[in-house]
Amino acid sequence: MFKKLLSPRLDEWVSPDVAVCLLRIGASALIMTHGFPKFLKILEGDFSFGDPLGIGEAPSLFLVAFAEFICAILVLLGLWTRIALIPLIITMIVAVFIAHAGDPFGRKELGLFFLISFVVLFLTGPGKYSLDKRLWGK
Repeated sequence: MFKKLLSPRLDEWVSPDVAVCLLRIGASALIMTHGFPKFLKILEGDFSFGDPLGIGEAPSLFLVAFAEFICAILVLLGLWTRIALIPLIITMIVAVFIAHAGDPFGRKELGLFFLISFVVLFLTGPGKYSLDKRLWGK
């Protein structure tokens, strides 16, 4: 048992597919807690939001809500995972390096953690336990 804990090989401890599934579900569920309130703002007709790219408050809110809520649902399900991760990655890049550029590191670290998680998922793909695998065998 102790030998397995010290092993650098992931497959000696747990299936890599289980690890990818946990990361995919965990990261997407957590980002949804940020996206759902933005989605509700749209439904309520409140379009006030930051405009870090200069495209307007409403378009910025729509894009972020789409990424953090709709795309997060797709990632959680493992459906069109890599495509759904692209808006999430872009959103986190904008949040960390543009919207919070002047903020202290403590305000950026959650965004950086999400960014790293989404990039890792983009590189690994959705894994064995996903709708992508079940529907298309990919």
